[in-house]
Amino acid sequence: MPRSSRSEHRFPCDQCGADFRFSPSEGRLVCDHCGQSAKIDDDGPGPDGIAENDFLAALNAKTPQAEAENIDRLKCPNCGAELELDLGAHAGECPFCATPMVTDTGPQRLIKPRAVIPFALEEREAQKAMTDWLGGLWFAPNGLRNHARKGRRMQGVYVPYWTFDADTQSRYSGARGMVVRENNRVPRNGQPRTVRAQKIRWTPVSGHVARFFDDILVLAATSLPKSYTDALEPWNLSALRPYHPEYLAGFRAEGYTMDLSEGYDEARARMDRAIRHDVRLDIGGDRQRIETLDTQVRGVTFKHVLLPVWTAAYKYRGKTYRFVVNGQTGRVRGERPWSAWKIALAVLLAAGLGYLAAFWQG
Repeated sequence: MPRSSRSEHRFPCDQCGADFRFSPSEGRLVCDHCGQSAKIDDDGPGPDGIAENDFLAALNAKTPQAEAENIDRLKCPNCGAELELDLGAHAGECPFCATPMVTDTGPQRLIKPRAVIPFALEEREAQKAMTDWLGGLWFAPNGLRNHARKGRRMQGVYVPYWTFDADTQSRYSGARGMVVRENNRVPRNGQPRTVRAQKIRWTPVSGHVARFFDDILVLAATSLPKSYTDALEPWNLSALRPYHPEYLAGFRAEGYTMDLSEGYDEARARMDRAIRHDVRLDIGGDRQRIETLDTQVRGVTFKHVLLPVWTAAYKYRGKTYRFVVNGQTGRVRGERPWSAWKIALAVLLAAGLGYLAAFWQG
């Protein structure tokens, strides 16, 4: 196994001295200079065996020394992304918005990643997925598609997420509504008529529901719009591997900017929505009312995980277009480009067809 040199994510080839990179297609380190390869010493457990961190202990700043590290980061002044700074580098370009990054945030004490989903797609595969996606968009400018095909390389970035586990017990009170239909005799035009009416009969209910939440996934950075990252789901978390820095060789790593308590707030909101759904199912009937709901949350644990995303940012006719590709599945999301002349042509064509249809009907 090659030994890490200076920067944690650089691994020199023991034959030629060039840096290894992690190859998604081979699942191992490869040297593009001499062709040497090296296996990653990953004999750790599968996703079910990856250790969790205690949430309350972390909130109380009692995270063990071995679970934290000091990281230097560059901060993008445009989108706010914070990327780990390679030793000796003092500037760079943001992979999310193509903005020059020169602001060094200085050393920060951060929770180490517990697990990573390694890249499964090579750059050429991500590039093809992106251009195919662009090609399938109506009214997208051809120039942007050609620019994307021939433009700069995509960048592979490991994006930070939190995962949360929790055991919940909830007690509720409310009411179950049953729809009933009745025949009522009402006068109409001086004559009694039968009118079928609908009403709801409510019955008081109370009960208890329980649910264990496993790996609620929360994005831990704000550099990308949430609509982008949500569109990259689902992630196959069964592919999580224990964190080894070798997986990051040749890629960038984004640091988390959403702290642990903020991440838990989002996870708790998702839990509450799921619990209310469970309560409605438990109440049953045609309608449900939830009047009181008391949830006890126990055994909260978390992990800091890194997930693979290919990114591209292209400046075309004065505007920056951003695209992201799920580095595991190939799902694509980006800014929707529009071609003004294609839209104008479509409008003229529709107007012309409408005129011809009116002419023939006349």
